[in-house]
Amino acid sequence: MFKFNKKSWVTAILHLLILTVIILLVSYFFVTQKRIIGPLLILLGIISLLPIYFFKVPFQVLKADIMFGIIDNGILAIFAIFGAELFGILGAIVGGLVGNAITDGLAGLFEGYEWQKTKKLKIKDKRTILTVAIGKLSGCLLGGGIVLTMAWSILNVA
Repeated sequence: MFKFNKKSWVTAILHLLILTVIILLVSYFFVTQKRIIGPLLILLGIISLLPIYFFKVPFQVLKADIMFGIIDNGILAIFAIFGAELFGILGAIVGGLVGNAITDGLAGLFEGYEWQKTKKLKIKDKRTILTVAIGKLSGCLLGGGIVLTMAWSILNVA
């Protein structure tokens, strides 16, 4: 039977709210700087892992969630960029929505696979509300940051 742990829920929400405020503020100030927004999102993805580092959670526990986020937002960003290039703002929105639906399923396959590998390794189960939330948050920032870095810095997409 599942037992609800109010303390871990509150801790996870507080950490996520603090990270959300930081990410929104930094993104707000740098969103018009195309060449640095991708690397900045990558940096925010790495910084968002700090709470987990302080809790001394093994990286293997986070790997499935980080991989989910990288695949999810990485491919979603590609759909949104193509949608925007082809059809403007509405294209970006539709590309993002359709891309998100497709990538959630695809990323779920990889997340499930990684989690099964983790379970087989008999690593002490430290997967919690906080590790799942932070892992996915970090992975999403990393995936989006990588795609934007490639699109705007390397490929020079407008």
